[in-house]
Amino acid sequence: MTTDPLFRMTVQDVFSIRDRGTVITGKIESGALSVGDEIAIQRQGTARKAVVTGLESFRKQIGQASAGDEVGVLLRDVTKDDVRRGDVLVGSSPEFTWKP
Repeated sequence: MTTDPLFRMTVQDVFSIRDRGTVITGKIESGALSVGDEIAIQRQGTARKAVVTGLESFRKQIGQASAGDEVGVLLRDVTKDDVRRGDVLVGSSPEFTWKP
């Protein structure tokens, strides 16, 4: 699956759920996001790839979310220290390269 390249969400909060991983909450500003999509986490000149392993909206698991939806995004291999409020999740494209 490929994330809508127009996908964008600013991080509102980050927390860890035991036995699940790191959850990032916010409102999707544009595009759409599905479970299994690859996204990029951007912060002032740096970026990191991640894979969406779960989506929730109002305590219900969903398979896809789009612009205007308030969601919790569960990411694979991302710790709470890797993301902070104000970071931006964006759609990852084939041209995307990770910058430390």
